[in-house]
Amino acid sequence: MAAWRNWSRELTASPARYVRPSGTEGVAAAVRRAGRDGHRVRPVGSGHSFTPLVTDAEVMVDLAACDQLLDVDLTHRRMRVGAGIRLAELSRLLAGHELAMANLGDIDRQTLAGATATGTHGTGAAFGNLSTQIRSLRLVDGRGEVHDLGPGDERLDAARVNLGALGIVTEVELDLVDAFTLRGHDRTEPLARVMDEFPRRVAEHRHFELYAFPYSDRALTRTNDVVDAPPRPPGPVSSWVTERLLTTYALEAISRVGRRAPGAIPRLNRVVAAAAGEHVRVDASHRVFASARDVRFTEMELCVPRDAAMPLLGEILALIERERLAVNFPIEVRTAAADEIWLSPAHRREAAYLAVHNFVGLPYQEYFAGVWELARRHHARPHWGKRHPATAAELRELYPRWEDFARARAELDPDGRFRNDHLDRVLGPVDAR
Repeated sequence: MAAWRNWSRELTASPARYVRPSGTEGVAAAVRRAGRDGHRVRPVGSGHSFTPLVTDAEVMVDLAACDQLLDVDLTHRRMRVGAGIRLAELSRLLAGHELAMANLGDIDRQTLAGATATGTHGTGAAFGNLSTQIRSLRLVDGRGEVHDLGPGDERLDAARVNLGALGIVTEVELDLVDAFTLRGHDRTEPLARVMDEFPRRVAEHRHFELYAFPYSDRALTRTNDVVDAPPRPPGPVSSWVTERLLTTYALEAISRVGRRAPGAIPRLNRVVAAAAGEHVRVDASHRVFASARDVRFTEMELCVPRDAAMPLLGEILALIERERLAVNFPIEVRTAAADEIWLSPAHRREAAYLAVHNFVGLPYQEYFAGVWELARRHHARPHWGKRHPATAAELRELYPRWEDFARARAELDPDGRFRNDHLDRVLGPVDAR
């Protein structure tokens, strides 16, 4: 039996050695031992990536035990934690100190290390991805040596999104904000109107996203805005209805029907879009940001300049209808601020992310390939944790600091201890100059 598999259950791994150290020294010892044995090493988190970042590891280093609170500075609103902490647990920990992350994605089961290494993001024109909230970090390099990277060390902008190619991040210090309450408002609207008003919606709301249903003229919009009010968590029955009955069990059932009868998907999508209705929540930020995601799917997500978002969305929807593709998941559109992180998909450009999914067991290859060809024309950069066909040869043209990252990689992993087939494809080989 495989020792590891990812969340979607599509990827498995059976390494020669699987270790779960409880701190930096344990991680460093595991890397040094792998070096003596001539083994390649990959760090693993919660398995929420869809790309084979770890599947051929000879030594797998699980960071689950590196999850402790290490320090908190309430005066400057900072916290240092073990990088293996899950985002859900981190949010609960922060709430206990009346702190919060300024932005989060819509899933909180990932580890902090894994989410930031792949450039995970939420939505909001004024907010960068999760990695922009990292103030400093501790990293074990390819020879088992420990580096503390903080303000003033340019390698920090290499390490904040690093795919596990520079080393294993064991500790992270975060810049935080005071805890806050969000009013989350979901509703269905005419898709054409939402697309036409997209720039204004993004500007008017702290956090805005939309879900466009293929074969339907409706979209689900989601706005999250700060309110000066105490959180009002839903009761257990209401929470079960919205987070389990509607978003999990009903979606699972409809998806299974679509998998058995792909021809029914257009009609099913229209039914789902019409039934989505309207929902309002007023609660602590982390509980509004994150939602239950128990229905298994596979995904590709692409980052484009923000003004290309609606043209690309229209092209994707047209592709689905023209080719009569069996797509039963909506297309998700979010935004992010530009940043200076070397391998961030939002590096130096105001960004929009378009995510395409399909239910496990339904064909996705033709769909994803077609979306990729459309997105390339808009200078798309793929999300590092989602499926994509891009190679180092084309990606290096999209990132101004690509060669700087390559130099940092050669410095921190000169022996290629952390390389694997997937990194060779998307980053190229380690050039130990």
